Amino acid sequence: MRIEEVSLVRVAMPLVRPFRTSFGVQEARDVLLLHVVADVGEGWGECAAHAEPFYNEEFTESAALVLERWLVPAVLGVELTAAEVAARCGQVKGYRAAKAGLEMAVLDAELRATGVSLASHLGGERAAIDVGVSVGITPTIDELVAQVDGYVADGYRRVKLKIMPGWDVEPLRAVRAAQPRLALQVDANAGYRAEHADLLATLDEFDLLMIEQPYEPDELQLHAQLAARMQTPICLDESILSTLHAGTALDQGACSIVNIKVGRVGGVLEAQRIHDACRERGVPVWCGGMLETGVGRAANVALASLPGFTFPADISASERYWRRDITEPFVLSGSTIAVPTFPGLGVTVDRGALADLGATVRTSTIDGRTPGGTRPFQETR
Repeated sequence: MRIEEVSLVRVAMPLVRPFRTSFGVQEARDVLLLHVVADVGEGWGECAAHAEPFYNEEFTESAALVLERWLVPAVLGVELTAAEVAARCGQVKGYRAAKAGLEMAVLDAELRATGVSLASHLGGERAAIDVGVSVGITPTIDELVAQVDGYVADGYRRVKLKIMPGWDVEPLRAVRAAQPRLALQVDANAGYRAEHADLLATLDEFDLLMIEQPYEPDELQLHAQLAARMQTPICLDESILSTLHAGTALDQGACSIVNIKVGRVGGVLEAQRIHDACRERGVPVWCGGMLETGVGRAANVALASLPGFTFPADISASERYWRRDITEPFVLSGSTIAVPTFPGLGVTVDRGALADLGATVRTSTIDGRTPGGTRPFQETR
């Protein structure tokens, strides 16, 4: 298909409650969406970069700039498939979330035109996926226990707790005492250092599903050393940027479980390749979330329907994060969320919601006056 127009849609979406990790506190999400118009129809994608460069080097403002200056011009006016987007954008180093959002929008348009759902295209086998909920660091342990109890009452059977030095053993002990049979895991977001190894080893007592990313992304040797002394499996998140990264980490014994995030690895097609590579090795994977709206959430749900995703996904219902999503909400049924079956991502963007939230739109189109040229980005509301 031929890409005729690409719009960058920027909107601030307040969270239901502040979400605190070892990186800091988020009260709203600076959302960057992509809208692609092609000769076969339209598609939507979401860049999952955060507002600050704390999770990784990429952040929303930089992603928008790179998209506008280099990535969108690489595909605008070009005949291509979604599988060719990565190659067209390959000259730009990094910026995986920006590339993932662009690829997602092109793939959505492509699949809508052919009447195929994303889950079917990827080889998904589930009509619904098991999901868990991620709980941030709270002001008090009592508040943490209350939040976890509330999510369990809602139907979630797996809870992930954010931890950091000084907020680990005692919060875990309180939650485990309140919920002795709950499937529980923790996520450190690379907040610990080598001197914390003895402390981390004591977390074995809490019967956790896994400890996610205790050390910095490059510290594969430290992760391998910790994995060798613990019964609790080590899962890597920030360390895994591609199929190659996943293979290297597994070869070094740095983890035995892999978290796959579409935005972190550069797109849903690379995420599929990581899933396939891990499945060949018998390594379990699960789908992580990055506070996506219904657009990115739809891609995550489709991805998590693949057979190698054996742990509950970090996706959750829309109401966990948003009072009003920008697509039809994803709803919890028991401890599962239904996989969209309509073509493409399977969701419809609510333009009224975008307008109510004060979205800004910057659009670039093909310039018919210049062969192969494009009109520069122009902003509207």
